[in-house]
Amino acid sequence: MVARVARALAAAGVASPRAEAEQLAAYVLAVPRGRLALADGLDPTQRDRLDALVRRRVAREPLQHLVGAAGFRHLELAVGPGVFVPRPETELLAGWGIAWAGRLTAPLVVDLCSGSGAIALAVAQEVPSARVVAVERSPAALAWLRRNAAARAAAGDRPVEVVAADVTDPELLADLVDRVDVLLCNPPYVPRSVVVPPEVAGHDPDEAVFGGADGLDVIRPVVDRAAALLRPGGVIGVEHDDTHAAEVPALLAGDGRYERVEEHRDLAGRPRWATASRRADRPHADPAPTWQTASS
Repeated sequence: MVARVARALAAAGVASPRAEAEQLAAYVLAVPRGRLALADGLDPTQRDRLDALVRRRVAREPLQHLVGAAGFRHLELAVGPGVFVPRPETELLAGWGIAWAGRLTAPLVVDLCSGSGAIALAVAQEVPSARVVAVERSPAALAWLRRNAAARAAAGDRPVEVVAADVTDPELLADLVDRVDVLLCNPPYVPRSVVVPPEVAGHDPDEAVFGGADGLDVIRPVVDRAAALLRPGGVIGVEHDDTHAAEVPALLAGDGRYERVEEHRDLAGRPRWATASRRADRPHADPAPTWQTASS
């Protein structure tokens, strides 16, 4: 069963055919993937259902859309058409923000371009003392964000405040100016000319993927607005395209209101996200926290 599905996925160009075959089979059988070998075989109805899912995956519909969920750190988030599927590399950015927020007594954390709520909800779960504000403008993505936020609140996590707004608005979150401790953002950042995988091109929302001709159309205003929102000594972390290793740190450094600009690499060793601190009246002497990515 699994071997047959894996062969079909491999022939379609799916990157991890065996793993995805196991996930699809476990989903149809309603068992954890780790217990798949102990499960009974598929009955005819389940076999038909699996075959239908395989046909959709062969057509390069995202696996997460087929099973209705995506893992992110310690969370399982509902995802589907209209919202960007969170990626493992973004766990690194979230982990960095969680480490900084965890050092504070009652931190205020803002997640811009929140999408499914992955970063915001991870912070709320792992730093229960934090006030977390998630900003998203897309009506379709907002529906998924609110659904995930409600599910996590029902599970006992601190509720996340959801704000419907455009992160490029120069008056964004005017009531939080000079108050934010940690600001995180995974914006649309792919340059328009880049050819993306079929799962992205056909299913992730265009506005959540592409950031204009050079990929920086959203990052530029975010860097500007974040400097106003952050308190002195507050920190920003922003994900970017792997071609932006110089450009995004340069935007942060060139703004004049940031210090300690750093570039970071993703799970594959590619430049992926940049961080900085809001300049304070005196040097911010606290050492950077030690952190690591949690497994999803």
